[in-house]
Order: sequence, then C-alpha cells, then structure tokens
Amino acid sequence: QVQLVESGGGLVQPGGSLRLSCAASGSIDRVYSMGWYRQAPGKQRELAATITGDGSTRYADSVKGRFTISRDNDKKTAFLQMNNLEPEDTAVYYCNADVRTRRTSYAYNYWGQGTQVTVSS
Repeated sequence: QVQLVESGGGLVQPGGSLRLSCAASGSIDRVYSMGWYRQAPGKQRELAATITGDGSTRYADSVKGRFTISRDNDKKTAFLQMNNLEPEDTAVYYCNADVRTRRTSYAYNYWGQGTQVTVSS
C-alpha cells in the first residue's frame, strides 16, 4: 500500500505565504510524477502544479509566478511553496503521485486526503 500525506495547510491573510508538503510512504519502488491539485467549494478539482521525476514542472496559469513546486526524491516528498496568496486560492489541496510499488511492474496513481488552505483577512 501507498500513502500520500499532506501537511502545511491553514489560514493565511491575502498576500501571505504557505508551504505544503506531501510525503509518500509504503512499499515504494519508485515515485514518478507528483502534483498538487485543488478543489474550491462548488468547483471541480483542478491542476495547480506538477513535477516529473527529473524535475520538469508545469503550472496552471492562475498560479504561475506565485507558486513553486519542488521535490526531494530521497525523501519521496513534494513541496508547494505558495506566495502572494489570494482569496481565490482558497481550496482543499490534494497531492497526487504516480508510484510503482515493489509488488508490481506498473505505476499506479494515488491521491492524498487533502489539506485545507484558506486565504482570508
């Protein structure tokens, strides 16, 4: 089994910063792409940022220049540094990863349980 555990969410004022972490654990052979998605109340889940195993990144237009995704492959952990936060960034943020376990030859997609980010004065 693979678990993705997010941390770092919370309440922040507009213009503030937060750093999210996502740690993958379990019987893992290799972690491929990792990403952060978010879902605001009444809206569909959407991509915020992704990072491949070799460090290539992709961002939603709405977060470009404000969010930075990174990863520590040795610790199987991804990070999302969020700066200049706006009320529109309020959402539950979910970690996502493609992981190959020691029991299979294929990578499967996993989701974390989500962490709440609220931007409000």
